[in-house]
Amino acid sequence: MMARRPERERRPESWHAALHRLQRDGLPHALATQVTSAGSTPREPGARMVITADTVFDTLGGGTFEWQTIAAARERLASGEPGMTLEAFSLGGRSGQCCGGFVNVLIEVFPGSRTTLAIFGAGHVGQELVRLAAPLPWRVLWHDSRDDAFPDWAAGQPGLECRHAPDPQAAVAALPAGVHALVLTHDHAEDRALVDALLRRADTASLGLIGSKSKWASFRTRLRAAGHSDETLSGVRCPIGHSGGDKTPYAIALAALAELLPLVETPERGDQRGLDPDELRRVFS
Repeated sequence: MMARRPERERRPESWHAALHRLQRDGLPHALATQVTSAGSTPREPGARMVITADTVFDTLGGGTFEWQTIAAARERLASGEPGMTLEAFSLGGRSGQCCGGFVNVLIEVFPGSRTTLAIFGAGHVGQELVRLAAPLPWRVLWHDSRDDAFPDWAAGQPGLECRHAPDPQAAVAALPAGVHALVLTHDHAEDRALVDALLRRADTASLGLIGSKSKWASFRTRLRAAGHSDETLSGVRCPIGHSGGDKTPYAIALAALAELLPLVETPERGDQRGLDPDELRRVFS
């Protein structure tokens, strides 16, 4: 009789729905596919299951060989390396099951996006940022305090999650560690509250704020009074999106991503400011 997995590890979501969601959100997962079978086996070739670090979606039939498949997938997920491996199971030998058949399982590991970009603001520049970031292998968390701010085209975009975020503190608290954040909402007070909350987390990979030098001077004074040190405040990039005089939303968004890319690609530099705006200005001019 085949062993049953504890129900706490089983989710009712189908493997293909889970695969779509996990790939859309850029989260680590593995796809296990039974590719061949001989003799008596629990499932047929083509059976699939999706495995994450703490959850399993669907089944290859249960029993010891399924647990071994899960363990092998999680070992590869822990390494963070993508790729495919083929696992062979003799159900009467390696897996100790009474079926007595033979199964080959292909395990495909998707380590997920290593970069998460949090964008606060769904205005014109925010929309252009999301469009431009779409081809990049990033997970994008798009926030706005207005519940009707997100355009219809954003629904279901791979790697994109739209979050209604009326409370800046709660929105920032829900972010993963190591996030790159860009703040560009419709409201200066909201911008300042977000920057304050992001700085207090002390685990963001980088932080950029849209606006003018005078806006940052005002913010800096208030944030210093709120207890942030000059060293901490020096890590904020403001203004972002220097575009050589072109102030269209597309140009600002393009410049903002150009400033951010070197920081995302080479985090070992320890530089939290990304591309120097003066360098970018020379490129555009």
